[in-house]
Amino acid sequence: MAMELLRESYEIQGRNFDKAGEVSGEIKVLLRDLGIDAVNMRRVVIVAYEGEMNVVMYAQRGTLTLVLTDRDISLEITDEGPGIPDIELALQEGYSTASDEMREMGFGFGMGLPNMKKNSDEFRIESEVGKGTFVFAKIRLNSNA
Repeated sequence: MAMELLRESYEIQGRNFDKAGEVSGEIKVLLRDLGIDAVNMRRVVIVAYEGEMNVVMYAQRGTLTLVLTDRDISLEITDEGPGIPDIELALQEGYSTASDEMREMGFGFGMGLPNMKKNSDEFRIESEVGKGTFVFAKIRLNSNA
């Protein structure tokens, strides 16, 4: 059984592009201070950033919770947003429902969820249209992915 060493939750404000990336930046500093190796830190920060951006782009608000155990790092991202009608489609590289405004800011290339999945050892999405989305990602600390 993995032993929980740390649990941190971060609030993410939807549509606040000025603060976009702050949560994943804080996570990077935290993991560096804890001595997490660069490969795993990079994977966690990519998953955190893409998840944070999805909340900023599509939801009213969300929470990102980081859980560090002696074996892995899990990220749980919950949002109050429109939900994802077709998760399989949303996981395809290049598929995006981003607005023109988001694309003009350099977002919405349809790589967020695929990047999250690719950088995770375990990955799960649950979503209810009109309610929101829950994303779970786990990165094993002994993994050489």
